[in-house]
Amino acid sequence: MSKLLQDSSFAKDSNPGSVGRKRWGLWVTGVVGGTLIALYAVATPFVIPALRKICLPFVPATPAQIANVLKMLQSRTGSLVDIGSGDGRIVIAAAKQGYRAVGYELNPWLVWYSRYRAWREGVHHNTRFYIADLWKVKFSQYTNVVVFGVPQMMPQLEDKLLSELQITAKVIACRFPFPTWAPEHMTGEGIDTVWAYDAKSFKNGHCGGTFPAAAEAQRHYNQNTQ
Repeated sequence: MSKLLQDSSFAKDSNPGSVGRKRWGLWVTGVVGGTLIALYAVATPFVIPALRKICLPFVPATPAQIANVLKMLQSRTGSLVDIGSGDGRIVIAAAKQGYRAVGYELNPWLVWYSRYRAWREGVHHNTRFYIADLWKVKFSQYTNVVVFGVPQMMPQLEDKLLSELQITAKVIACRFPFPTWAPEHMTGEGIDTVWAYDAKSFKNGHCGGTFPAAAEAQRHYNQNTQ
């Protein structure tokens, strides 16, 4: 009887169809699992920032915006940092003008792509890109700061830069102005508008209110984007 059971079991396990189904099931499981892991790896860098209190979305800088930023930086020297550097366009353009340029970006895919672009453009020796949360970075070492922000983050970033920057620094805001700082200069129209702020002015004159020039900058932006 025992021998008959063993023979029956052997016959069942040696069935080619049964073995094929098991291998097919393992293959399907592996493919599905690998696909899910790949999707998780790709989506996580984009989803995690959106879950934060203030999300800084990636919107590529236009050629006009880059030109306006460089125009505001004429006659400036020293280091430059781009807060929320995206695909590295501003950092690379600044490096071509002779700046030691650094970009901070939360999305690792954009950081890796920025490094590749800098290498391709031949300015990788003068650029650095870091995966970092801007709220955890100290900007006191930089003399030129470029910001592509969103309205929700500007008041909080204003306080951060006010406390950290040296008095010789200059801040360039793109797309959205700071709420209470009076810009020294402004150029461009609509989404290409750029505002320049001297640290000496907002450090000595900051009083916690809304400056008329800051309100005018916001009105100018609103009129040209409606």
